[in-house]
Amino acid sequence: MLIDTHCHISDIEFDPDRDAVIEAAIAAGVKKMIVIGTGLASSQRAIILAEQYPFIWATVGLHPHDAKECDDNLLTTFREMAAHAKVVAIGEMGFDLFYNHSSLEMQRHAFIEQIRLAKEKQLPLVIHTRDAWPETFDLFEKEDIATHAKNVGVVLHCFTGDKEIAKRAIDFGCYLSFSGIVTFKKAFDLQAAAISVDINKVLLETDAPYLAPQGKRGKRNEPAYVALVAKKLAELRNMPFDVLCETTTRNAERLFHLNT
Repeated sequence: MLIDTHCHISDIEFDPDRDAVIEAAIAAGVKKMIVIGTGLASSQRAIILAEQYPFIWATVGLHPHDAKECDDNLLTTFREMAAHAKVVAIGEMGFDLFYNHSSLEMQRHAFIEQIRLAKEKQLPLVIHTRDAWPETFDLFEKEDIATHAKNVGVVLHCFTGDKEIAKRAIDFGCYLSFSGIVTFKKAFDLQAAAISVDINKVLLETDAPYLAPQGKRGKRNEPAYVALVAKKLAELRNMPFDVLCETTTRNAERLFHLNT
């Protein structure tokens, strides 16, 4: 069994064929999925979708691109949504200094507020970091992320760092979630990181509809393709595919309490 721990199949891009996409995922061995919120509307859609399927869960959060939208009203709404039985984490949140759609200060404010909400609700954090490792680790220190990681859980989604960054993230207690990027032919540093980390801290994701794996590049990504990520990781780590699937599934179930 496989779990896609990070996808966006509640997005309107999947409206024409969402049921078929879900059926294809199940046929590929993907038995559980977590649909990610990146703002108010997407978080609401994620919960609605999760209510329809016993094997789908949701998160609520504000992506760093839209950090400028973070205010007391939004945070109050997220607090209410976080109490929903199908909400298993807060995020995705974090820093994205590649695009800078919101200023660094806006991103930091939104990040801190969501960290504190996750602590209040005792929910895992789903973190997005791009071109911002120093800023991320600095905030981890200031907000004592290590304690939350130990007691509740933290995942760095779509991890793209090298071995040194991976080690530092693991030292904080984070899980690392690997996407289709790890299958890319020139992703040498990321592949080395994927080999180096404790398998009990590894998760799988697609980030669908983005980042389709090698062999599917240029196409819309789907949860079914998480099997290709698993296959590549098993090859890199020289371990049986079934064992990698079982271990990463157990990791996801432990982190997100997917007990259905």
